[in-house]
Amino acid sequence: MAHTAPYTVPTALGILNLLAKPFTALGRGLVAIAENNTRYQTLNKLMALSDEELAKRGLKRDQLVHHVFSDSYYL
Repeated sequence: MAHTAPYTVPTALGILNLLAKPFTALGRGLVAIAENNTRYQTLNKLMALSDEELAKRGLKRDQLVHHVFSDSYYL
C-alpha cells in the first residue's frame, strides 16, 4: 500500500513573497506593455508564417527582427 502526503510551502518564505510582490507586478506590467506593442504583434504574425510564405514576401526568418524594427532601432 502506498501513502502520499501533500507538500506544503514553508511559511518562512511568506515574508519574502510579500516583499517580492511589487517587483513581480512591475515585471508583469512591463511584459504586458511589450506584448501590446504593434511591432511585437507584427513580429509574432510573421514568425507564424512558413518559410515558403516568408520567401513570397521576400523575407528570411533570420531577418524578421531587423525588418520589423529597422525604422526605430539601429540593428
